[in-house]
Formats: sequence, C-alpha cells, structure tokens
Amino acid sequence: MVVSYPVFRFMGMRSMLPLPSWKVVVSQLVCYFILEDFVFYWGHRILHTKWLYKHVHSVHHEYATPFGLTSEYAHPAEILFLGFATIIGPAITGPHLFTLWLWMSLRVLETVEAHCGYDFPWSISKLFPLYGGADFHDYHHRLLYTKSGNYSSTFTYMDWLFGTDKGYRKLKSLQNDSK
Repeated sequence: MVVSYPVFRFMGMRSMLPLPSWKVVVSQLVCYFILEDFVFYWGHRILHTKWLYKHVHSVHHEYATPFGLTSEYAHPAEILFLGFATIIGPAITGPHLFTLWLWMSLRVLETVEAHCGYDFPWSISKLFPLYGGADFHDYHHRLLYTKSGNYSSTFTYMDWLFGTDKGYRKLKSLQNDSK
C-alpha cells in the first residue's frame, strides 16, 4: 500500500472528507468485482498452460486440499500477474481511499473463503448462485495440471460461458442423481 499510494493518488484516488455516498461505493464495488473476475479468469487460465503451470502456478497448487492461507500462497510472478486483476478497477476509476480499502478487504475475504475448504451452509454461494465459493474452487484444486477448469475468482459465469466448468457441473449432476 505504501508504494501504491502515490500511484493511486496520481490516478485520482481521494482520501479527504466527505466520504463517497453508499451508491457510489456499491456501484464501484460491483464494477470492480465484475472486471476483476473477467481479468482474473483469463490470467488464471493462461497460468494453466503447460509452461506457466510448471514454472509458476504449480506453487499455488502444491495444496490439493486448500485452506484459507493457501489463497495467498503463490509464486511472486503469479502474485504480480494476477494482482493486476484486483487493482485494474480502482486504477481506472480513482476511488476514495475508503472504497479502495473496502475493496481490498472484500477481495481478501472472498479468496480466503474460496480456499477455506468448507462449503458452509451460510456461504454466499447458497444465496447467490453465480458466486463460486469453496466447493467450486476446491474442485479446481483437486485436479492437477492444465485440465482443472473453474478458473474464475469470484463468480461462475466465465467458466460457464467458455465451458471450463463442464467437469464440475458433471460431478454435481452425478452427486445430485445419487441422492
């Protein structure tokens, strides 16, 4: 944050009062989530190509059964590469510092929840069907190498659109049929 603060100030970030209205904050956060998910999907999918997986992304996949802390366990090149997806929205809009902190907090909470290894009954995925959550991301970590699918960070629509969640949907269908 110390290094990025001057950059965000240059891009229009404000830190003075008044705070932005809740409508501005919510609309920016919604845009950030959608944009981040789109950029992350493509970046993550690229990291599952043979060479990049072997030399970079395999560090993150050392844990086939993820837990919260593994969400941030990655090769330094991956952190920089996928971190771009998180900062692109705020870099474009120049938000208030409050909105930026809220966004960063929500991103960390979301990624820890997706890597926690538990599909809690109160998970957001139970209330909002487009949200991936732990079950969706656990499937991604169970399968090694490039064919795992489920590349999205937050929502499932990109995987659905590009067919990279077919294995997951087939597994869910089989599980539902066996009940």
